[in-house]
Amino acid sequence: MSVRLGPVELACPRDHSALADDGAQLRCGEGHTFKVTSGIPILLLDEFGSTHPVFKVSLEKEEAPLWEGPGVDPRVRENIGPTCGVMYRPAAKEGFSEYPIPTLRLPRGDGKTLLDIGCHWGRWSIAASRLGYEAVGVDPSLDGIAAARSVAKQLDSNAVFVVGESRHLPFADDAFDVVFSYGVFQHFAKPDVLASFDEIGRVLKPGGTCLVQLANAWGARSLMNQALERRFKEQRNVFDIRYWSPGELRAELERRIGRTELFVDGYITLNPQPTDLYLLPWRYRAIVHVSEALRKVADKVPPLLTLADSIYARSISA
Repeated sequence: MSVRLGPVELACPRDHSALADDGAQLRCGEGHTFKVTSGIPILLLDEFGSTHPVFKVSLEKEEAPLWEGPGVDPRVRENIGPTCGVMYRPAAKEGFSEYPIPTLRLPRGDGKTLLDIGCHWGRWSIAASRLGYEAVGVDPSLDGIAAARSVAKQLDSNAVFVVGESRHLPFADDAFDVVFSYGVFQHFAKPDVLASFDEIGRVLKPGGTCLVQLANAWGARSLMNQALERRFKEQRNVFDIRYWSPGELRAELERRIGRTELFVDGYITLNPQPTDLYLLPWRYRAIVHVSEALRKVADKVPPLLTLADSIYARSISA
């Protein structure tokens, strides 16, 4: 019997064939095997290099328990800055009592399947489930996925999670109605992003929607960062930002997925979430308010997208 994860079946990330549970591990028909840690399938391939240092940790770690205590899972508290952006670092130091769940810029799901790539502790997956999607989160971090399961349980969300990665998604062809990713591909080298776009095109149903966020190379703050931090050279480490021009991003998505349109996510920062204002110091709240005001103007004046620092790309699968 094939192995299901919520609304979809899991598949071998090497050959996309169905997986079976033999009681100790998962195995596909070609004999590829994958471990299960604390009930979480680890569907990573170690022969292709990694996009993040957590690959090795996830493959070697022996347990990843649910958080059973009251309050916010410590793994979320520790990772609020890295997973939500630099504006959230003060919250990590001072503490916070509830999970910052954002608002998705998607229509209601009405039971459609949604894949959240690079979900880590699951905030976008949970946001999708609240909007009526059958959400599945995938991330190479076992600790992140364990935290996501804990948060979903605490918040009574039906989102489900698996350890895997975007260049070799552990799902069959045409598995999802929607694929979403936020704050992830901007950290990837471009060949890894393009491989991920190919995989998104594979797992999306015909006519399905892909919505991804990336950093705009021509954004006002992005230009300053590229000049001051790296003098426009390639990134130095995995956490540096990789920038895309709008034209290049649209062309690659249309080549690999389908018809694509771009629209503004925000200005001055890469992660402006109005729902999170209560977590931010006043100076960062001001940035989010300015970003939102400019975004609303850009919705009516499309050329202003060129100056946005964070942009969304929406693609429709051919």
